[in-house]
Amino acid sequence: MSTYMIVPIRPTSRPLSPRSSISTAVLLCTFFASTLALSAQSISPAAPALSPQPKEIQPGALVSVHSASVLVPGSDPDDLFAAQNLTQSLTQSGLRVAQSPNAADLTVTLLRADSSQAHQLLSAYHLAFDAPLHDEGYILLSQKNPSGGETVSIIGETAAGIFYGAQTLKQLIEPSTTGPQIWSATIRDWPAMKYRGEHDDLSRGPFPTLVYQKHQLEVLAAHKVNLYSPYFESNLEYSADPLAAPPGGALTRDEARELVAFATPLHIMIVPEQEAFGHVHHVLQFEKYADAAETPHGNVLAPGQPGSLPLIVSWFTQIAADFPSPFLHIGADETFDLGTGRTQPDVAKRGLGPVYADFLSSIHTALAPLHRRLIFWGDIGDSDPSAIPGIPKDMIAVPWIYWHKDSYDNDILPFKNQGLETWVAPGDANWRQVYPVEKTALDNISGFVAAGQRLGSTGVLTTIWNDDGEGLYNQDWFGTLFGAAAGWQSGKADAAVYEASFGPIFYGDKTGRINQAMAEIIAAEDLIDVSNDTFWLDPWSPAGIAKADKLRANIPAARLHAERAIELIETALATDPSLREKDSLRAMELGARRIDFIGLKFQLSDEMRDLYAQAYAQQRDRKKDSATANLLDNISSMNGRCQDLRDGFSLLKNLYRESWLAENRAYWLDNVLVRYDLQTQLWQKRGEDIDTLIDNFYATHTLPPAAQVGIPAPTSPPK
Repeated sequence: MSTYMIVPIRPTSRPLSPRSSISTAVLLCTFFASTLALSAQSISPAAPALSPQPKEIQPGALVSVHSASVLVPGSDPDDLFAAQNLTQSLTQSGLRVAQSPNAADLTVTLLRADSSQAHQLLSAYHLAFDAPLHDEGYILLSQKNPSGGETVSIIGETAAGIFYGAQTLKQLIEPSTTGPQIWSATIRDWPAMKYRGEHDDLSRGPFPTLVYQKHQLEVLAAHKVNLYSPYFESNLEYSADPLAAPPGGALTRDEARELVAFATPLHIMIVPEQEAFGHVHHVLQFEKYADAAETPHGNVLAPGQPGSLPLIVSWFTQIAADFPSPFLHIGADETFDLGTGRTQPDVAKRGLGPVYADFLSSIHTALAPLHRRLIFWGDIGDSDPSAIPGIPKDMIAVPWIYWHKDSYDNDILPFKNQGLETWVAPGDANWRQVYPVEKTALDNISGFVAAGQRLGSTGVLTTIWNDDGEGLYNQDWFGTLFGAAAGWQSGKADAAVYEASFGPIFYGDKTGRINQAMAEIIAAEDLIDVSNDTFWLDPWSPAGIAKADKLRANIPAARLHAERAIELIETALATDPSLREKDSLRAMELGARRIDFIGLKFQLSDEMRDLYAQAYAQQRDRKKDSATANLLDNISSMNGRCQDLRDGFSLLKNLYRESWLAENRAYWLDNVLVRYDLQTQLWQKRGEDIDTLIDNFYATHTLPPAAQVGIPAPTSPPK
């Protein structure tokens, strides 16, 4: 960790000289609300790109800086941490840490709002530190030093406010050909929503290393996220119930405590979700828990069974000890098995909703000694609203919707009207996709969060799911950080403004290449199906043939967009060594390559179908033996289509493995890689079969019908 200078300053009662107007170096233009153009050319904005966007900003000019010092007059331990965190970032931006404040051309002072210095600055510049700023708000004020250089004062009433002001200052630093520059500005800023969270699925395959989770927390904190919710079905180790946690794929108690200790000074509370009703198949597969299951080896804990509540109490007693937040997240979504097994008579008699609500009430009562508020997923509001009146009123409902709706009101109001606090949970649209479907994510996040704010929801949980076990978090930052912006900003977040800010802020790319690469991926996703199901689909199967018919017309354009994204990312990586988050860029490139390969796979399949049909049609024409052999060689040979597909799967396997291990433990990886192996073997075997067929053609000058060798009919009759 880099060194930094913290200089405690003795408070002074001497007033600052009053000023009738704010320095022109501070107030040169009005609030920045225009969208930056996506271009591979150099970007020269008229104001800083910031995410989340501040509530109030008066940007000034870009000023060159070379050295910095960070001062903490009050020496508060939390503010000292914020100074350390800020100084490390300034150093990484190329600024030299000055040994003395007088030697720095950028001086940053972190001030509590109740200090005399803060009072004097606020009074001199006619700035109010009013009620909305109290909990997490801040004021950032740039001044030109009389002796030269820049002074930035960050004022907060709380440690969180100071910390978030420091995170904004990080984004005001920009690189240039002559060295770092800083935007002068006056900013007043505070969050729209109290809880701004990210929900991370750790139970469907990828399980991050502790190092990567800490990196996640640092990035999320820099974007003013204050809640991280890892999702557990059976991947949290329990001292009293150690059976279900998979070795190498679960969070240990020591790791949990270390993660909490790391998150606390970042002002992030960790609220793990432990499924406590549905989604517990990996627990219920053990014979020990057979009597607690609704159905044998099913997915749902059965209400009323003697072992159900004690197991829940055991889990959450440990969670409460290791994760000291005010909340416990019990899940309770998608309880599809309820009423199909042990509870069938009760559900038939009273209805699904009352049985569901009674079990939530029982959990609420059983966990009451832990003195935490319980969070639960709100899909019951749609499936059976009759359950809602029976749910304890101090629980927090989290309705989740992951797609476009013209109105999200009916997902929130059933709980609000019954007096329950609500959070909203939009989605990153990453599940079962080779790359998150960003257009869907941007629309869903902006619309759902805006509805939540309007209807009084106090929090947002942007969700990441890994349903088929293939998800890479390094592909999720675009959607996750948009969720952070939407929760901090008021009203409906402007997706275009966010898109323009993403490359500069997250990657440190000022050329526009990364933003353009993202735009190219979004354009490709708009043209063809980029699901994992389509990626793995055999193009010679009936489903593959039907899929090819749907995609064929758009494949060339989609491939060109994906390939342009690859070129932009490769160029950025090759020409800018200062880029940040290079593992994420490689994961983005992997997504573009997989999209491109989806198109190539169906194109090559079409070509092989047509090539074989032509060869078959002319097989008995001895004058065309050479041409027929050439047609067959194009299906399988050194440069045959079968080998192209084999090579493509093999290459993507290696790239996928690298991206996986850049963030995750080895646990579960083989379950994904085996799919690449099977596809590689499939096309190797098909190539060998075609090779045998070619050898037989040279001997007999005959070919079997296409269906006999598994090749589908041609896309058009042979000429």
